[in-house]
Amino acid sequence: MPHKPQITFDDNSKVWSGGERSNYFAPHLSIGEVIFREMERHPKLIAQISATEKTVLTREEVRLSAMRVASYMRRLGLKQTDIVGLIARNTTHLVAVAYACFFNGMPFHSLNISYDQETIEKLFSITRPRLIFCDGDEYERVVAATETLKLDATIITMRNHPLSSLRIQDILTTPIEDNFQPSHLEQGPDQTLAILCSSGTTGVPKAVTITNSQQILLTFFRLTSNDVQYTHSTLDWISGLITIISAGVFSITSIIADNVFDPAFVCRMIEEYKITFIFQCPSHMAMLANSPEFDEADLSSIRFYIYGGSNCSLKVQNRIRSRLSHDCLHFAYAVTELNSVGCTNFHFDEKPNSVGRPIRGISLKIINDQDEALGPNETGQVCFHNGQNWSGYYGNPEETRIIQDAQMWLHTGDLGYMDDDGFLYIIDRQKDMLKYHNIMYYPNEIERVISQMPNVAEVCVFGVWDAVNGDEAAASVVKRHGTNLHAQDVVDYVKDSIDAKYKQLNAGAIIVDDLKRSANGKTNRHATKAHFLEVTNRRA
Repeated sequence: MPHKPQITFDDNSKVWSGGERSNYFAPHLSIGEVIFREMERHPKLIAQISATEKTVLTREEVRLSAMRVASYMRRLGLKQTDIVGLIARNTTHLVAVAYACFFNGMPFHSLNISYDQETIEKLFSITRPRLIFCDGDEYERVVAATETLKLDATIITMRNHPLSSLRIQDILTTPIEDNFQPSHLEQGPDQTLAILCSSGTTGVPKAVTITNSQQILLTFFRLTSNDVQYTHSTLDWISGLITIISAGVFSITSIIADNVFDPAFVCRMIEEYKITFIFQCPSHMAMLANSPEFDEADLSSIRFYIYGGSNCSLKVQNRIRSRLSHDCLHFAYAVTELNSVGCTNFHFDEKPNSVGRPIRGISLKIINDQDEALGPNETGQVCFHNGQNWSGYYGNPEETRIIQDAQMWLHTGDLGYMDDDGFLYIIDRQKDMLKYHNIMYYPNEIERVISQMPNVAEVCVFGVWDAVNGDEAAASVVKRHGTNLHAQDVVDYVKDSIDAKYKQLNAGAIIVDDLKRSANGKTNRHATKAHFLEVTNRRA
C-alpha cells in the first residue's frame, strides 16, 4: 500500500512538502461565515449532547443561541479589534459563545481553568478583554484579576453561578438583531480567529494567535454528519478549537462533558453515544488504558482515534489499538503556533514510532545549529511552513521573532529526523537535552525503555545536576492499576536494558500516583522534577 499523505522531497532545498492545500470552501469566507451557512443547511440535525448536563441541542438551536450572544456583544459596542476572554469547561452553551465570536469576527482569548490568579492577570494584561465568560468555579479569581488590572470588563458565568453574577441564561434572552448576518472580516483571512495559550511548561504561557484560515479544518479525515465526536479538551487547547470548528463545518454531533477526566465515564460515553471520532492527549490515553473498565468497554464504533500533544509510549498505543475494531489509531503532530495539524501517521504497523508525514499545505525541513537544512536520517530541529500569515504571540514580537524566521518558517524546538520514506520522528525537545560527562542524551530515550515495563503506566525522566557527573537521569513513574512496582525495579530494568553508563538512572527513581502536568494536560517535566527533589531531599 502506498504511503499517505502523498508528499514530495526537494533534494536541493531539502524540504518535504505535503502539496498544495485546496480550499474546502470559498477562500474569502471566514470560519464564522462557513459555520453560519452550514448550520442553516442542516437545522434539524443534533449538534451537541452533554453527557454530564443531560442536554441535547439541534444545529438550529445552537445557531440561534450563538446569534443571541453575538447580538448581545454588538449591543455592547464590541468591535473586531476587541477580545473576549474565556475560562470555561465544556458546558452546554460554550459552543454558542465560541460561534458568536466567530460570527462577529471577534477573537476570544481562552485560558485554562486551572490557572491561578497571577497567571490570569499576566495573560489578560496582554489582551485586556472587555467581556469575559467563565465558570462560577473560577469567578472570584477572575473578578480579583480584573480588579487588579483595573479592567473594565463584563463577566458572565457559564455554570455554578454566584448570586451576584450575570448568567449565560440571561444573555440568551437577548433579541436577535434584525436581518442578522455574520460579519465579514475587516482584515481578510489573515485576521485572528482566536488566542490560545502555549503549554507553559517552562514559565508563564504565551498568548498564541490562531489565524482565521481553512487550514485548521480536518478535511483529510472526511468527517460527515454521520460522525459523533468527543474530546475532553477545552477551548484553550488547539484540539478543542479544532473539534468545535469541525462540528459546525461538517455537521458532526459533539459529545461534551464538564467533569474531571474519568476513563470509566469515557468508556460509558463511547458505548452509549456510539462515538466515531476521538481526539485525545497521551496522558488521558494512559489513564484510559490503565483503567479497570477499559478491557470490557465496547469501542467498536470508533473509526478515528486521534492523539497528539506529547509523547505516548508504544505500550499504551498497542494496548489502545488492541481494543479497537478498526486500524484507526493515528498520531496527529500539531503545534499550537502552526495553527493546525502538521503531520499525521496512517501507518502504525510499518512506522510505529513516527508522527507521520506532512499533510497538504504543510512543508517541513530539519535544520542544524547553523540553520542549514539537513537530509534524510539527519537529526536537527523540526521546522514547519504553512504558507499563511501568522500574527505571532499577541503583544510579544520579541518571542515571535525567536520562533518564526524572516522566511515564515516556524522553529518548533523539537529535535527529530525524516526517514527515507518521508516520515518524521521526534526525539525530544531541544531544551530537554542533558549532558553526563559532556555526553549528550535525551530523557525520551530512557522513557521509551521504562515504558516497556509491564507494570508501568506513565513515566517522566529528567536530569538532576551533580557537580562531578553533570546531568544524572532520574525518573518519576506511575504504576499500572492493581500492580506492584518498586523504584529499584525501575532502576534495575534500565540497567539491564541500556549498556551506556550515562543513560542509567544515576539519580534514582520514585513511584508516584500521577505526574505533574501543565494546565493543558501535558507532563510538566520541570514540576515533576521539583516534586522528585522535594521527596528525595535533593537540590537541583
